[in-house]
Amino acid sequence: QVQLVESGGGLVQAGDSRRLSCAASGRTFDTSVMAWFRQAPGKERDFVAAIPWRVGSKRYADSVKGRFTISRDNIKNMVYLQMNSLKPEDTAVYYCACLPRGEPSTRADGYNYWGQGTQVTVSS
Repeated sequence: QVQLVESGGGLVQAGDSRRLSCAASGRTFDTSVMAWFRQAPGKERDFVAAIPWRVGSKRYADSVKGRFTISRDNIKNMVYLQMNSLKPEDTAVYYCACLPRGEPSTRADGYNYWGQGTQVTVSS
């Protein structure tokens, strides 16, 4: 079992930066694929970024490439999403997700565990 708790959301202005954190508990964290998804009101949950347990093979949505960076600390059981040059269209609830084993996926149904989400609102 894995439990995920996101933090770091809030209200920011366009062009600002923000870092989201996800605290994970569970024995399989250090071999898990971790990811961030987001969901805007009335829209589906969309893939943002994913990171495998080993070095390399990070994946990003085209809409965030060059602006967002996903990272992890396997000692602290933490996953981070550094968001730079934020835009109003980045406004959404951001969710942390975990797949205990496998390769990074862009599909929400590919992940077994989810956090409760943290709201990010970007004003213009």
